[in-house]
Amino acid sequence: MSSKIRILVVGCGHMGTSHARAYHAMSADFEIVGLVARGAGSRQKLNAEFGGRYAEFADYTEALKATRPDAVCISTYPDTHAAYATAALQAGAHVFLEKPVADNLADCERVLATAKRLNRKLVVGYILHVHPSWKRFVELTQTLGKPLVMRMNLNQQSSGANWETHKQLLRSTSPIVDCGVHYVDVMCRMTGSRPVSVNGIGARLSDEIAPGQINYGHLQVTFADGSVGWYEAGWGPMMSETAFFVKDVIGPNGCVSIVAKNAAAAGNSADVDSHSKTESLRLHHARREADGKFAQADEIIDVTDEPNHDELCRREQDVFLQAIRHDTDLTEHWASAIDSLRIVLAADQSFREGRTVKL
Repeated sequence: MSSKIRILVVGCGHMGTSHARAYHAMSADFEIVGLVARGAGSRQKLNAEFGGRYAEFADYTEALKATRPDAVCISTYPDTHAAYATAALQAGAHVFLEKPVADNLADCERVLATAKRLNRKLVVGYILHVHPSWKRFVELTQTLGKPLVMRMNLNQQSSGANWETHKQLLRSTSPIVDCGVHYVDVMCRMTGSRPVSVNGIGARLSDEIAPGQINYGHLQVTFADGSVGWYEAGWGPMMSETAFFVKDVIGPNGCVSIVAKNAAAAGNSADVDSHSKTESLRLHHARREADGKFAQADEIIDVTDEPNHDELCRREQDVFLQAIRHDTDLTEHWASAIDSLRIVLAADQSFREGRTVKL
């Protein structure tokens, strides 16, 4: 491999754009060899941002063959992830793959097995892994005792281009699968325990999506240590802006919450930058004095390192770079990817079959 990692960027939508910006900014380490998107508009718009300096392709297979990259960044719709990642790995490239790894468990296992067999690096886009405030959030939950009660949601009131994107996504995944992998992954990290059962409910709230598709879902997961968690997600013009952003964990010793007053304000649910904002953390201590009153006031922990979405994507590419340069062991990372996918797919199965799914 040359001193620069030659990378092919596949998918020029929101996530692909942010990752491409990271590679462009990290020009000492990465060299973009091509931008791939089926539609000319998105790749031309992105390339124009970079002065039109990069080759453009409409076909992924052609681009992979023509550029022979050292690495591939895949930010396409979930139903293409497994096939695209496998092709890149088999071509000898390392892969940065947006979540989820696949739209089913068997393909996820196949992709991870291929990366292991070919000794290629595969980093999955779990953006909260690189968010300093979310790391702190997880650390604080681990002081609350067991069991934990974890409450999380991310509803998005979308219209215009955002709703069109959501409708495209719904052809291959549901909100609780696409977004849910982030938050059930966080729950697994908070508890350090094995998930044992999952329940899911869902609803089709629009005639603009196909029968069988759901644009609202809610899952409940139970862990072996007695911890429980729920996650709620809905997309579309009908969704409420009230309490779209809840990130709250309760334990015997108290609770900790993300207090994102600005990000959680009405009208912000469609703004992707608001989805990872923390602004501050509120830590409540349950201990009381002899008179029954709380022994300690709640702590407000201000967040100073609050990266925006593009910066978080750049930090993800730092992780990818280090994995390639220094042969990082990604076994634990891969376990997170498959465990979180297993939970959200079980929730989807639970809804469709009307039963609790045992893991």
